[in-house]
Amino acid sequence: MKDRIIKSALNLFWRYGIKSVTMDDIARDLGISKRTIYQHYSDKEAILALVIQEEIKSQKCDMEMLDSQASNPIEQMLYASVQMRETMANMNPTFLYDLKKYYPAAWDLFQTYKHEYILKSIRDNLKSGIELGLYRPDIDVEVLSLLRIEQVVMGFDPTIFPLKKFDLMHIQMEFVHHFLRGVLSEKGFENYNTIKDKSAIEINTHEK
Repeated sequence: MKDRIIKSALNLFWRYGIKSVTMDDIARDLGISKRTIYQHYSDKEAILALVIQEEIKSQKCDMEMLDSQASNPIEQMLYASVQMRETMANMNPTFLYDLKKYYPAAWDLFQTYKHEYILKSIRDNLKSGIELGLYRPDIDVEVLSLLRIEQVVMGFDPTIFPLKKFDLMHIQMEFVHHFLRGVLSEKGFENYNTIKDKSAIEINTHEK
């Protein structure tokens, strides 16, 4: 039952945002009483904390799999964006906005993941790209790692990119291509030009 509650909450938060989903909504989705939920979890924030932990665990597994499939740092960064597009395709953009504005404890979990895992992954990617001659040797790894991670988060902010005007995943793909073009060496550009369309094809195939 505890697992069912978490899965239901994740699905509802993902589709409708966090703030608008109530304990009644979760109970209705599961076909159980709200009292049953309270037997396992004290409130929505307790459920949300576990939802975030489960999603982080899932994201880590996905990223590790993609890292093993990518032949170099450029592919790794493009594939990560493809994976994010697929994962976030059905996510309500207000999810992260709600998380940051209304649920500080759960937001801290996300921030810890962002800075201890994602930031390290980006930093390692940039260092590897420099070592392989695919990225420019003069880039500032620390500055650009932070820039890249904040790009991703900014792309989900509806106050910057209103949903009626912008496609969420188009924003993210524009960001990653813009970022890569800024760090690539000549050798890197040659490699990038051979694989950028491949990632687009994979996205279109998945969506079909």
